[in-house]
Amino acid sequence: MITFSESQLVAWLSPILWPFLRILAVFSVAPVFSLRAIPMRAKIGLAFFVALCAQAVLVDQPVISLNGPEALGAVVQQVAVGLAIGFAVRLVFAAVELAGEIIGLQMGLNFASFFDPTSNAQVSAVARFFGNIATLLFVVINGHLMVLMAVVNSFERFPVSGNALHGLAQMRLHEMGGALFSSALWIALPMIALLLFVNLTLGIISRVAPQMNIYAVGFPVTLTVGLLGIAATLPMLEQPVLTLMQQAIDLFAPQR
Repeated sequence: MITFSESQLVAWLSPILWPFLRILAVFSVAPVFSLRAIPMRAKIGLAFFVALCAQAVLVDQPVISLNGPEALGAVVQQVAVGLAIGFAVRLVFAAVELAGEIIGLQMGLNFASFFDPTSNAQVSAVARFFGNIATLLFVVINGHLMVLMAVVNSFERFPVSGNALHGLAQMRLHEMGGALFSSALWIALPMIALLLFVNLTLGIISRVAPQMNIYAVGFPVTLTVGLLGIAATLPMLEQPVLTLMQQAIDLFAPQR
């Protein structure tokens, strides 16, 4: 009769369990992976499959007993690191959506807002459009593979242990959050300059020809120029998104 001891079962399950928890935490908050259209069973199965495939590179993983007091600390650490990775990637999308909010404010389209069930908030049409473009770029530049590689590489920088606070202190996510506003401003800067020039031109026209109803003419002109400007500057969005993604991934890459 074949029998297994508890130590043997722990030695088999521990190298898979902790990566599985960290990857599942990433899938719960990371863009694209956390879509409600993806069934929870599919997320769990994909997380287990990725954790199983990652065993080829995750060597010398510590064996932590599931009954010991350090198991709770290990669970908290895996969930915290996984949520931090997903949150860092979400900041990239937030920067692009914030740029869309700024552009929509300059165009006068921020009144065209609707409820977004994914973020549970009111989102303007331009911000939602930029968010959809960022999602498409995320898939095109293999952002999903970059996220999975970040999770695997995070085990080298943040190995499995019971100290979750030490890992969170090393991530320095506040720096990524600080770069959110500056990155959004740089993305929206061409459109801001273009629409500012249009508004200055309309202001000069209103002074030269006071009889012209500038409110009736200004909105269609601003809207038309804004749409043309978005069409012209949209191909340049790839490089900022790729740069922001690389900054987010570098937070969890092993230090050389």
